Amino acid sequence: MKALCKKTMGFFLLIGILVSTFPLQAQEDEKFITVSGVVKDEKTKKRLEYVNISIPGTNIGTVTNADGEFSIKIRETVHAEEVEVSHLGYLNSFIPLSGRDITNYSVMLAPSANILDEVIVRAREPRYLVEEAIKKIAVNYTPQHSMLTGFYRETAQKGRRYINISEAVIDIYKTPYSDMNVDKDRVQIYKGRSLLSQRKSDTLVVKLLGGPNLSVYVDVVKNPELLLDQEVLPYYAFRMEESVMIDNRPQYVISFQPQAVLPYALYYGKLYIDKERLAFTRAEFNLNMDDTNKATQAILRKKPFGLRFKPIEVSFIVTYTERNNLSYLSYIRNEVRFKCDWKKKLFSTNYAILSEMVVTDTQTENVNAITHRNSFKATQSLSDKVSDFMDEDFWGSYNIIEPTESLESAVNRLRKQQR
Repeated sequence: MKALCKKTMGFFLLIGILVSTFPLQAQEDEKFITVSGVVKDEKTKKRLEYVNISIPGTNIGTVTNADGEFSIKIRETVHAEEVEVSHLGYLNSFIPLSGRDITNYSVMLAPSANILDEVIVRAREPRYLVEEAIKKIAVNYTPQHSMLTGFYRETAQKGRRYINISEAVIDIYKTPYSDMNVDKDRVQIYKGRSLLSQRKSDTLVVKLLGGPNLSVYVDVVKNPELLLDQEVLPYYAFRMEESVMIDNRPQYVISFQPQAVLPYALYYGKLYIDKERLAFTRAEFNLNMDDTNKATQAILRKKPFGLRFKPIEVSFIVTYTERNNLSYLSYIRNEVRFKCDWKKKLFSTNYAILSEMVVTDTQTENVNAITHRNSFKATQSLSDKVSDFMDEDFWGSYNIIEPTESLESAVNRLRKQQR
């Protein structure tokens, strides 16, 4: 099991002042329309974050930001008729398209009623459902080699102040889900840009769990050793929770928590399973912090001598979307909160690292593997690979996660530092 722990945690995030250049590739000049707006709860009028925004029948998509805002770009050649808006616990909504840009569109999502049939829960039923869903992975998920296009954003905060903002368009190569391992799955940086604080006091170099390779190693369905391995299940206690709707489909919700003490930290969280297909649609899980030494061993790979590191929270969200009766990776979110102080200093400093990856397109035909030479290595940081934040037209027609207002302010501040 020690080898298992090392394998599943073999990806890193490097925080610090690192500067390099990366050649950019030009995208073909295509015409597209843009739809932007905000998504709110119909009853409370609260803005909803991490809402799925997609084009039905295609692989095009993005998600709303922390302010509930979104912007999606659609190639005219797609001939899309509407944009679909879906979120956990809400009925889907649609935005009709007319071939022209749409701006400041307000989407009001209605909470969905619980329409799941009553379930008689026996002692082993929650775990039984998880085991049955594991058995159906080979038929519920793409059986082909696939190449995903994703947008990845990584931010680092010192207290409430941003000290690092990096973004990239990435290519993600995945072998068929029937081959449940990630040894040949790889990530390549296609385009990227980065802003780093120029303050000397903001230079903190630590290696942590994270980075663009999240899209490989935190895909819990493709990498079952993280949570869904049959050898791992006995270490957890499962419980049936109140059911919810995702994409207008009823879902089992099964919570889990550690029921064994092992030499390394386990997780607790929730699994969402489509009632009809028995497919995993969403996973929310946190690293158990009961033993801070074990939690530190799980996420910390390197730190400067004399620096004291204390993890506070490590959380993950992984979602999958269904198309033509097959499920595909859709979105990954990872947040790491920790404190650092030097032995001779009285006060500690709070840090927060937020990483997000949304799949914006998927190809399953004529797919070539990403070579090891071109792949993003576990020992690299995103700041090693990206630069050129000053190019206003950098992203072209690529779909991204819209930055929040606070992030926009941080971008402007860091730009001024670089002048």
